[in-house]
Amino acid sequence: MKKYLALLLALVMIFAVACPTAFAADDDYTIRIYSNSNSTERTTWLINEAKKAGFNISIDDNSVISGDTAAVQAANENKDGDLIFGLNETRWGQLIDGQYENLSIIDWTPSWAEQVGEYQYEGKAYGIVIQNVLMLYRNDELGTNGEELHFDHWADVVDSGYTWYRQNKVGGTTNANINSALLYAFTDPESPAGGISIDGWKTLWKFCADGKFGGDDYKYGFDPLNKGDVAISEFYSSALYGKIDAAAEGSEHPLIGALEPENWALVDIKDGTYYIAEYIGILDKAGRTEEQTEKVKEFCEWFGSAEVQAAWAEEFDSFPCNTEAADIVYEGDIPEIYLIPNFALTTVEGTDMTYAAYVAAHSAEWTNIMTNLGFYWADASQAPAEPDWDNLDWAVLTQKAE
Repeated sequence: MKKYLALLLALVMIFAVACPTAFAADDDYTIRIYSNSNSTERTTWLINEAKKAGFNISIDDNSVISGDTAAVQAANENKDGDLIFGLNETRWGQLIDGQYENLSIIDWTPSWAEQVGEYQYEGKAYGIVIQNVLMLYRNDELGTNGEELHFDHWADVVDSGYTWYRQNKVGGTTNANINSALLYAFTDPESPAGGISIDGWKTLWKFCADGKFGGDDYKYGFDPLNKGDVAISEFYSSALYGKIDAAAEGSEHPLIGALEPENWALVDIKDGTYYIAEYIGILDKAGRTEEQTEKVKEFCEWFGSAEVQAAWAEEFDSFPCNTEAADIVYEGDIPEIYLIPNFALTTVEGTDMTYAAYVAAHSAEWTNIMTNLGFYWADASQAPAEPDWDNLDWAVLTQKAE
């Protein structure tokens, strides 16, 4: 498979360099990229492969910029970016709507736009990678002991009768996406509590109060499940199979079987799950010439193409938005974790917004509510008292604390 992908990658690189354009691109131009999909391995790979394809790029790894908030803020402050890729629908909705003073996305439609289907802001930004948050459980003696788990909603975990992992803090992209999944069943556009019913916040509080956490030992939810410390946990799809392949390195009771699970399974949730699509879009950079802009477009054409996205997916255990890339990698046999229904793109009742757009519209309020009320305490001995839900001033709680 990798030999095949390498050959395809080489061919598409040749095409990217040789493809004629309306005017000559500036081959010496260094394309400045901002991204949160920027592990050292990813940035090194991208710099090297781009250079082979005829592109000079500049991108910081996550030792310099870590997370979507930091990537967008740096781009907004520095005003030197040519493009952004990564982030998710919540952040892209804000970018497209012009919520950042110095960031504007230009009109652009790549040749592969139809290959990413619904994962696009038409004429602006296009899907690169799909991730989703998953709820997993052990079905061995350290978990449900053979019982299958079927929930209607993510939030049903609090009444499951089993132990579950919960994160230690409010902030962080993964944490926010888990919260979005848990709050999905409680949307209420008329609620003063950030568009979420009071029952939703009570349920999330129970998730925190009764969930198990382990400080810095559990950066994400895979470790407590892999060690057998909890029966149910949350993790993201893009690293799951690689983690399971190496599970024995971190546990005496590891999860076994990646594509063919032996002692674990996905919780069957009727709602589905919250997908996160990473996108690529071109920034309107002051002083950039038409020739330089053309070079940026050529890079985006190259990077988002089926062949390059297949190579990216194969290299970094991710799932491409580009359906042709997915066919190259999986040869039509799509893994189960990417076949779960996606409620991020369902319309919230009483609105004309998808749930992803609804999250974008309310995410700041949700962060403020959780911060102001003390959700996700990291020290059990310092756990705050449960709020008096009937006597809260939501107009204050939805605002950032002074």
